Amino acid sequence: MRPLERVHIFGAAGCGSSTLGWALAQRMAYQHLYLDDFHWLPTTPAFQSKRPTPERVRLLSEATTFSPQWVLSGSIAGWGDALIPSLDLVVFLYVPTDIRLARLKQRERARFGTALDPGGLMHDQHQAFLRWAAGYDPGLSGGRTLWADTTWLSYLPCPGMILIGEHGTAEQVSRILSFWHTQAHEPLNCQHSTAEVFAMIQDRIACFREETCG
Repeated sequence: MRPLERVHIFGAAGCGSSTLGWALAQRMAYQHLYLDDFHWLPTTPAFQSKRPTPERVRLLSEATTFSPQWVLSGSIAGWGDALIPSLDLVVFLYVPTDIRLARLKQRERARFGTALDPGGLMHDQHQAFLRWAAGYDPGLSGGRTLWADTTWLSYLPCPGMILIGEHGTAEQVSRILSFWHTQAHEPLNCQHSTAEVFAMIQDRIACFREETCG
């Protein structure tokens, strides 16, 4: 089996793709790339202005060319598709909405402090961001929804892995490496339609909820 050298990990905001990507990159001694660094222009406060798509694509292409071995965290769906042919494995990471939102609130509070309070410089932006993040599962987040990500995943020419639920990062890393060595034989689109992949994810979500609730 050929070596695993280029991995893309993505999911909804707050799913933990950056934490998992960093840990996998550390485990494999690869470069870790975080898409927020390419997506947003450096501003104060942060996350105010997006880079133009051509510039994002150029910077990402340069970064991935610099090293042949890397782990990419975040979503390139819809704007970074030029990178798809170089991917060895894509990992879709799903975490329930309540867990994601709790993580996002904690993360944003640590980053921006009182700027998130009512009347603060980033209060309105923060509330809009949380509403956007909460709309991922029901399809209310514009282009970034569970269905949209499933559709993108099901069309990839490389193997895809689906990780459902909140697990320890070390366990997730081990699962990815085990999957590559034992199950990553062909793309999901060789086995399932988009609707079937979506149904598979929904079934795994339901099983996860049953396990955690009962």
